[in-house]
Amino acid sequence: MICQECNQRPAALHFTKITNGEKTEVNLCEKCAQEKGDMFMFTGGSGFSFNNLLAGLLNIDPTIKKTNQSTFHQEEILQCPNCSLTFPQFVKVGRFGCAHCYEAFKEQLPPVLRRLHSGNLTYNGKIPKRIGGSIHLKKQIEGLKNELRELILQEEFEKAAQIRDEIRTLEKKVTGSSNKGGE
Repeated sequence: MICQECNQRPAALHFTKITNGEKTEVNLCEKCAQEKGDMFMFTGGSGFSFNNLLAGLLNIDPTIKKTNQSTFHQEEILQCPNCSLTFPQFVKVGRFGCAHCYEAFKEQLPPVLRRLHSGNLTYNGKIPKRIGGSIHLKKQIEGLKNELRELILQEEFEKAAQIRDEIRTLEKKVTGSSNKGGE
């Protein structure tokens, strides 16, 4: 794919912008993207990285700013005992210094994760359309099996039998769809 700006170099950066449901795609080479810095979130000569994105998200979050403000006493700055990275450094850089940082900053991470995952604490990922149906069925079966265990523990055997039958029906659908995909 060729750069849409200069029509000479291969496009290395692909931007997709969705405004009011209208999708616009822009494909630029690195040089043109740097020249259009303000428009495409580049600063100076350095490229935009995931770390810059994460650091930007961290700086915006008002719940994090509140933890750093103290009116009556000097609050101790949170620091990783292994790599000595402080939480303000993490916010600025946008990445941890070591694996122990997750434990050291675990109290500050939920607002960051919620911001990154659209209000959720866990990332569920994307499911490819080709195999999405069977994956959804498998997740549904897993949930029903957990419900079945609870019903058995509560000795609600009639409801458990209905759930068991539902699981069997779904398992037949999964095996049927996996056989179709393999032909």
